[in-house]
Amino acid sequence: MEARAGQGIMAFLRKNRLYYALIAPGLLYFLIFHYVPLYGIIIAFKDVAPFDGFRGIFTSEWVGLKQFHTFTGSYYFWDILGNTVIISLYRLLFGFPAPIVLALLMNEVRIVAFKKVVQTISYLPHFISMVVMAGLTTTVFALDGGTINEVLHRLGFEPLYFLGDGRYFRSVLVSTGIWKEIGWGTIIYLAAIAGIDPQLYEAAVVDGAGKLRQIWHITIPGILFVIVIMFIFAAGGLLNAGFEQIFLLYSPPVYKVADIIDTYVYRKGLVEMQYSFATAVALFKSVIAMALLLGTNYLAKKLNQDGIW
Repeated sequence: MEARAGQGIMAFLRKNRLYYALIAPGLLYFLIFHYVPLYGIIIAFKDVAPFDGFRGIFTSEWVGLKQFHTFTGSYYFWDILGNTVIISLYRLLFGFPAPIVLALLMNEVRIVAFKKVVQTISYLPHFISMVVMAGLTTTVFALDGGTINEVLHRLGFEPLYFLGDGRYFRSVLVSTGIWKEIGWGTIIYLAAIAGIDPQLYEAAVVDGAGKLRQIWHITIPGILFVIVIMFIFAAGGLLNAGFEQIFLLYSPPVYKVADIIDTYVYRKGLVEMQYSFATAVALFKSVIAMALLLGTNYLAKKLNQDGIW
């Protein structure tokens, strides 16, 4: 019986070999760059010296939770954790509903050519490199000669140091991030809206429902399962406050409101070469993120919504 089962599996693999060949590069990518390096997490529980090399992973002294205690007891812990959570919450609060609203608005556009133009324009920022986007942001919000400050000057206001003042930095960070990704985020919601039965809208029109009632009672419930799944992923990534964007835009004057876990890990790991400590901080973030993901998925199940498993 076992031999028969083995022959059946081999026959199945031979029959679908082209499909497996198609997904092989993706599987190899995740295996090599995401799963194999997981063994390196062990250095979070050791004290690896900067020049120990690969051998240090196996030969360094085991120190247990020392690196974690050092981080949680450090002077910067609450500032860094607070900045990470606040910026991420801003992104979740304002950035998560933005593509949903845009998708709902696009769905109501009846002029096909205009709709395609709007979609194309809203998608384009996603393909702009973050480095280029940071350059554009710096140009637009620069203190001297920046577009925004030029407008303020002409209106009789004093120029504002948007990227060097903690009062404005987070707002600029979140708003430019939304601008970059809002169009790309609408794709999945527009696809979900396209799957709603048109007869529901026709019945609603017969019953006298206007556009807002159709959106509230048909469109939103029709895509609610997608919204829930996307929210679970967003909540799981709550501590991903956007390393690349912050790293390219922040400066010492705004460290107090902009320094997050990822930028702290960069400085400690790559600049100061405290590899074990940086790994411990990154692992701490990953554990919290996993807890948020599991908790949000559990909550969705309790509310009778589809989760990610």
